[in-house]
Amino acid sequence: MTKPFDLLIKNVRLVRPNQDDIQTTDIGVKDGKFARIGPALATEMAETVYDGRGLLAFPGAVDAHMHVGIYRDLAEDARSESQAAAQGGVTTAMTYIRTGSYYLNMGGSWRDFWPEVLRRSEGNYYVDYAYHVSPIESGQLAEMEYLATEAGAPNFGEVFMFYGSHGLHGRSDNQRQWLMLPDDDEYDLAHFDQICRRAAELQRRYPDLAPYIQVSFHCETPELLRAYEKHVCDAGVLTGLAAWHTARPPHSEALAIAIVGAMAHAAGLRQVNILHITSRAAMEAALTARAAWPAVQFGLEVAAAHLLLDTTSDCGVWGKVNPPIRTPEDREYLWQKVLDGTVEWIITDHAACPQGMKAAADDPDNIWLARAGFGGTEYLLPAIFSEGTRRGLSPNRVAELLCWNPAQRFGLHHKGDVAPGYDADLVLLDPEAQWTIDPADSLSAQEYTPFAGLSGRGQVKQTFVRGHLVYDNGRIVGRPLGVYQSRPG
Repeated sequence: MTKPFDLLIKNVRLVRPNQDDIQTTDIGVKDGKFARIGPALATEMAETVYDGRGLLAFPGAVDAHMHVGIYRDLAEDARSESQAAAQGGVTTAMTYIRTGSYYLNMGGSWRDFWPEVLRRSEGNYYVDYAYHVSPIESGQLAEMEYLATEAGAPNFGEVFMFYGSHGLHGRSDNQRQWLMLPDDDEYDLAHFDQICRRAAELQRRYPDLAPYIQVSFHCETPELLRAYEKHVCDAGVLTGLAAWHTARPPHSEALAIAIVGAMAHAAGLRQVNILHITSRAAMEAALTARAAWPAVQFGLEVAAAHLLLDTTSDCGVWGKVNPPIRTPEDREYLWQKVLDGTVEWIITDHAACPQGMKAAADDPDNIWLARAGFGGTEYLLPAIFSEGTRRGLSPNRVAELLCWNPAQRFGLHHKGDVAPGYDADLVLLDPEAQWTIDPADSLSAQEYTPFAGLSGRGQVKQTFVRGHLVYDNGRIVGRPLGVYQSRPG
């Protein structure tokens, strides 16, 4: 006789978003979905019974901003970095991807690029996955409809506002070659304006899809970056994270956010996302834009790195990232905005840059020569739980910031909560387990981390993806079983 549950997880303390309490309960899973939540469910009802040992049970986290495949082959990176994701309590990895150098090193049509993305992804992720797509070439503007309606990728971005005349790692004059642009194309404000107008047009054409048709912006202005980087580099006074912060000043971020607001308003675009807000200046600019253009919904995102590190952190070039790690005062201000509910979701901006690529071999401490970006998805739930609860954030609010809010924002309506009918993505966390970050313990292929030495309390013990145990006490279990998530789902 078929039993009601494929899996029964007994004796957990369930942490749900949008709730104020944590209840001890059992969780029944059938066909990859949560089937029943309640106390004292009979073990005879399940094919497999798992003892939750009184641990906290969170919904699987949605890391809504990653860059899988940026520095290594996409298939290879998907395998290692999705293992790291499971280690960090992440059950859905969402990558921002584009044509041009890095990723697949291809230009041209998304109708050629997209099938190759899916081919290299299939069978390589240990967690579920999705993609956000950035139109780079003018010819790709016409393909935004295909991406939204057929590919299930209606959020357009990451629109890197500094790419037009600035490189990924610093000053650069070869943007056309690097982005693989046709001779008559420009990657500039006019192109960003056209992205907004095309997205707004699609919102009007597809009203049921409109809430998920969004444009996501990396907000920095290239002209200011070029001038400030030259000044700081030529002066030779500042080094390390302080130099990189000063070379990409917060008001550059704030100015770009104001431009986004004006463009979205003029286009009639209803949703934009301001990605990885790093500073007080940037956050205040976003809140000012909200007030100035109330018809535009501004999604506000913060990266875990900007909540865990600042310019006094002892990580040097390993912490180089765009936008930069900011001052201790900026870090504290961001936490205030997490605690008061202004910040809507937290991500990692995970971009695993292998150790051999990160620092210049002949000048490893030179911040100007180092590559930008680093991983961190393996620390998402433990680090935000530890630091957040220490500051007064409830576990339920942690679940909202890491699970529910990003799932809702990006159309993953079957994820982000533990309730009947939702995907059985579950993370068991020991709230008393002490940890100190050591890159040797990470399942990422990166081999270093700027978070080395940080310590806290609250460790992921098990991660389930659609009812399948994929991570268990420091090791990956089974084969890659992640499934592409077409949105809205």
